[in-house]
Amino acid sequence: MATINAYKMDGLGNDFIIIDRRSNPINLTKDKIIELGKRSNIGFDQIIFIEKEKENSFPITIFNSDGGEVNACGNGSRCVAYLLSKNLNVNQIKLKTSNRSLNAKIVGNLMVELDMGKPLFNFEDIPLSKTVNPANVSLNVKGEKFTGGFCLNVGNPHIVFFVDDCFKHDLKEIGPLIENHELFPEKINVTFAQILDERNILVNVWERGAGLTKACGTAACATAVAGKNNKLVKNKVAIKFKEGILNIVLDEKNNIFMSGPVSKIKNIKVEI
Repeated sequence: MATINAYKMDGLGNDFIIIDRRSNPINLTKDKIIELGKRSNIGFDQIIFIEKEKENSFPITIFNSDGGEVNACGNGSRCVAYLLSKNLNVNQIKLKTSNRSLNAKIVGNLMVELDMGKPLFNFEDIPLSKTVNPANVSLNVKGEKFTGGFCLNVGNPHIVFFVDDCFKHDLKEIGPLIENHELFPEKINVTFAQILDERNILVNVWERGAGLTKACGTAACATAVAGKNNKLVKNKVAIKFKEGILNIVLDEKNNIFMSGPVSKIKNIKVEI
């Protein structure tokens, strides 16, 4: 069994292992990712691989703790950008996921802003399995009807329900049922969002492939967009998680900018 160097970081408790593959082509099996992701082991929400620089950007490959590859991880991307900024002694980093280019800036001590690009609203881009209005989705789950769900893609698929109390429902029970609903062929991230005022939203998030998470960057982005489109909030909004806030700004071209804190970089050893 080999031992490799890696990094552990988090954004508001949303935690990651980061492995640098720029000089060492390390590969992990799905079973190994699942093993490492267990909280009885190292534990993480996502594991992220940094690939060799290409055309002035750094490709990243992202896997959830269930071993499934995903296209986006907002907080993880901010952590990777901070790690690379320290490694390269620069303040701006360009990352490349499988479907987006992400521009990151270091905007303060352990503070990173990420340009997430534009949201997608067409049902086939989210994707949904049938033609429905993505801005008003109703689901029957365990005999209860959830209405007004807002579906969109911000690099990965999300559904956002605006409710009076975002902690009323047990997301450990409801989350996986919505995540795996037949309407969502690639599964979906689930957010219950509670409007506090036109600039603040409290959220509770179930992340596909990772479960109940302390924070989720793409969920923050999706919630801000859904809230703005429903005329519930302004274009600048604070998304409140258990351990802090992500600030989301939507510009006039509908680009999403997310900023917030990342943890210090922790060097770790991983047995593979």
